Amino acid sequence: MQAQDCWGGCFLSEGSYDSIIFYEDRNFGGRHHECMSDCADLHSYFNRCNSIRVESGCFMIYERPNYMGHQYFLRRGEYADCQRMMGMTDCVRSCRMIPMYRGNYRMRLYERSDMGGQMMELMDDCPNVMDRFHMSDIHSCNVMDGHWLMYEQANYRGRHYYLRPGEYRRYSDWGGMSPRIGSLRRITDFN
Repeated sequence: MQAQDCWGGCFLSEGSYDSIIFYEDRNFGGRHHECMSDCADLHSYFNRCNSIRVESGCFMIYERPNYMGHQYFLRRGEYADCQRMMGMTDCVRSCRMIPMYRGNYRMRLYERSDMGGQMMELMDDCPNVMDRFHMSDIHSCNVMDGHWLMYEQANYRGRHYYLRPGEYRRYSDWGGMSPRIGSLRRITDFN
């Protein structure tokens, strides 16, 4: 089986079978589109998305093209009514496959933009940034190892953002509207 990206070319390495299916109607009805890789613009495949089935793997979906706007983390499972279950609109315009990762996790958080100010290192889940580091504004970070979810509120609640390895010089680089961060979690469960 060969997966195709949104432009008809092959994006996947051999042996990768993660799959997400978008349906225009609730309860997996109407037109549908299967995606097995990152896709920066899904608009040509469907007009609206009201249900989703993740066959395998983990995905981040976005309300706007080019991985912009509200982000939603999905793992294997069925989402028969996305609006009711996740509070999302029927606009899904891009998706990113989260690659399976089994190594160490490490990230550095900074109190100022461009990796400035006090630095805090994190290697495990953090349910409450304020309790652990006595601050809640994170202006930049460097993800050295692993894939993470960053949440605006403590205890993994509220709007969240997907962080993969790399430098994020300001909170807008991860899609944040402000530097306020309440919790962080490693993405470890791919079942």
